[in-house]
Amino acid sequence: MAGEVLMSISKDERERAIFRNRRIALADRESDRVTVERIALKSVAKKLLKKEMPVSEITEVTGLTRAEVEVLRAAD
Repeated sequence: MAGEVLMSISKDERERAIFRNRRIALADRESDRVTVERIALKSVAKKLLKKEMPVSEITEVTGLTRAEVEVLRAAD
């Protein structure tokens, strides 16, 4: 009987660990997606700055803040 209870507890702990690891992996994947998206938006903003598009239009198109676009402008 004690052996069955121990196996049941161990299985639950294992299942919790698997679930927790899957949640962490999903969160990491989402974080990576957001990071790549931000990099792409900044790349687009840089190209638009080179074409002398107004900052207000760049923020509208990309969703970046005015401050973020100004930092990109200053970096060039």
